[in-house]
Amino acid sequence: MTRTIASLALLTLTTVAIIGCGSVAPAPGSLGGISTILGHELQLSADNYTPTDATLIPTGEIKKVEGSEFDFRRPATIGGRIHKLPPNAATKDPGGYDLNFVLNAQSSPAGFGKLAHAATLRDPASGRVMEIWTTEPGIQLYTGNFLDGTLKGKGGAVYVKNAALCLETQHYPDSINQPKFPSTVLKPGQTYTQTTVHKFHAGR
Repeated sequence: MTRTIASLALLTLTTVAIIGCGSVAPAPGSLGGISTILGHELQLSADNYTPTDATLIPTGEIKKVEGSEFDFRRPATIGGRIHKLPPNAATKDPGGYDLNFVLNAQSSPAGFGKLAHAATLRDPASGRVMEIWTTEPGIQLYTGNFLDGTLKGKGGAVYVKNAALCLETQHYPDSINQPKFPSTVLKPGQTYTQTTVHKFHAGR
């Protein structure tokens, strides 16, 4: 199954446009019990990421993922290195991934704005796979860090920490204040477009 999401905006005034497209992947047992996405395997087409400060706002740097807990260039389990991102009581950060990755294809002028692979997420238990393709330059990985078991869903599902993850295609957060990031300022007469494609399959 394939799902395509396309956004279009026609500008009459100068504005900042950041239209994200998020996909939420619940854990296999989250519809009827307690489960997490820590066993899911993730691969990102990203050699770099945008570090953040204590308030999760990008610092303006672009760093390589190589040798860090953010290296998903090859498939790796979400829970394999998440312990390296522990809770921080001082900033009320519960720990986990909540970070923008710089997608390789859109990092060059030749590839910017062209549809390319961003991520592949696989659940080894069921064999289900989700691929994400996008024209956007970044993708945010968020691992449900603030879920704490107080929310319940259908069938009595308890949403504990890491019960789901989000993969959100986007321009880099805080781009308006970071001159090194791709611009999100649009002028009158310009047309904003973006496309994100989700592909779902199983047993491969």
